[in-house]
Amino acid sequence: MLVYMKGAGDLASGVAHRLHRAGFQVIMTETAQPTTVRCTVAFSRAVYEGHAEVEGVTARLAADADKALETVKNGEIAVLIDPDAASLPVIRPDALVDAIIAKKNLGTTISDAPVVIGLGPGFTAGVDCHAVVETKRGHDLGRVLYTGSAAPNTGVPGNIGGYTAERIIRAAKDGIFMPQKRIGELVREGDLLAVVDGAPVYAKLSGVVRGMLPEGTPVHAGMKAGDIDPRGMVEYCCTISDKSRAIAGGVLEALLFLGRRSEGSRWEVLPVH
Repeated sequence: MLVYMKGAGDLASGVAHRLHRAGFQVIMTETAQPTTVRCTVAFSRAVYEGHAEVEGVTARLAADADKALETVKNGEIAVLIDPDAASLPVIRPDALVDAIIAKKNLGTTISDAPVVIGLGPGFTAGVDCHAVVETKRGHDLGRVLYTGSAAPNTGVPGNIGGYTAERIIRAAKDGIFMPQKRIGELVREGDLLAVVDGAPVYAKLSGVVRGMLPEGTPVHAGMKAGDIDPRGMVEYCCTISDKSRAIAGGVLEALLFLGRRSEGSRWEVLPVH
């Protein structure tokens, strides 16, 4: 089964990793300048490095749709620079997963593929997709909804180690982001983390830098540019998060519940009871 994924950030990559391990072929799309902060565990890194490995699975940048199809046939995940999903009619996937996590639908429709799944707020199962997977931390994280929508965006980051908004590293102003710390470094509250056109960004808590935008990334004031994990476990920086694994399980469930192999190579949507 060929799955077309919009987005190649860390949450999308956790989903792609599980689907690949489960035997699905995966093609991911990204922007020309990704803004993934947890880039050590994101296949979006392939955009500027040519390839990216996450927990033993490799994704490779493909020049076009034909190259992407060739890449997945060779047993790797393909990444396309295609933020507008122009390659969708060429690739004709069996399923589409919108994993951009934009908190709103940026153009996905229920007719884009035989099975369409949306992650998080902005999608309504039965309207613009066949299923929605909950992305909010808490009791329902990873739950698959076959009717209705995910919990609305609260604007408050999930609680990790007793911290929410303090975990997020945000750009101090519009400009070019220049990190002063690397992912995996332990920092203390008040440490200088980055500079944006001369404006410093300081740590609001102690912990390990789990995410940081690449040097030279254009940012705007208040934009998420990284995060600190107060648990201080350096190894968490290089492994898929619990949140991503939960969401990945939901996507896998939805694909297996909604789709079944027909006599040919395509998949059909099953009615929901």
